[in-house]
Amino acid sequence: MAGKIQIPDELKQDLPPSKWGKTLAATPIVMTVIATMLAGLASSEMTKAQYDRSLAAQLQSKAGDQWNYYQAKKLRGAVARNSLDMLAATAEIQPLDPAVLAGADPASVAAFSKNELPVAAYAKFDDAVKAAMEMVANSRPEPEITAALANIKPATLAASLNAAQDAALAFDNATKSINKTSDKLDETLMTGDKNSFRSFSAARLRYTSARYETEARLNQAVAGVYELQVRQNNFTAERHHRRSGKFFYGMLAAQMAVIISTFSMAARKKSFLWSIAAAAGAAAVSFSLYVYLYV
Repeated sequence: MAGKIQIPDELKQDLPPSKWGKTLAATPIVMTVIATMLAGLASSEMTKAQYDRSLAAQLQSKAGDQWNYYQAKKLRGAVARNSLDMLAATAEIQPLDPAVLAGADPASVAAFSKNELPVAAYAKFDDAVKAAMEMVANSRPEPEITAALANIKPATLAASLNAAQDAALAFDNATKSINKTSDKLDETLMTGDKNSFRSFSAARLRYTSARYETEARLNQAVAGVYELQVRQNNFTAERHHRRSGKFFYGMLAAQMAVIISTFSMAARKKSFLWSIAAAAGAAAVSFSLYVYLYV
């Protein structure tokens, strides 16, 4: 009959006597895994912050383009109004003869004879979006704008941008036929009766001024939504940056737990290699704190 197996006393001393002892013995491994996870989360949040910063820069460039369009159209509208004023001050302008517009489409007839433009269907924004745009337009403090944007989902801003762009495109398409008619009549009447040409020039300047004014407002709406997206992405980038820092501090705490537990095991086992590992970990944490505080 086989004899009973005896475990040496040295091994009995090394074996954890309880579940709590086993848990403590596994602490360095668990803390190492947690530190690795926190390091990954810190890196992931920093990457997201950098992405949002880059996206905000791209959106700011697009917003700048829309503001440039807005200013250019406002300027062209002002130039057209000034030209009309000069024409009215230097010559007598007769009402436009309806025969000049014979064969033109109804939109062109309304634009040149009645100064009626196609209806511009301005985009309808969510109340929260309109409130945030008014804050930006009124140069409200950034914390107020940030608080307002926190309640607006990115998908809502994306839908608002699409609506504003669609409104601008729709008006542009509605005025294409009028613009073609204007160019055609300008070439035809330039060499004909001077009074008819002068009357048409005045009508065209009125139409041009009104068209640029409407287009400027449409571009202003697009630029306003882009500005909100820029601020929202900057706000999100700041949030990811803060989260990255907190995850980093959590990683340092987990590493310190690994070092402390390693020191404890090294003192218990009197192991030289454990002591070296613990000293290396302590040096790493100390160096990180030095870089954070002084570099």
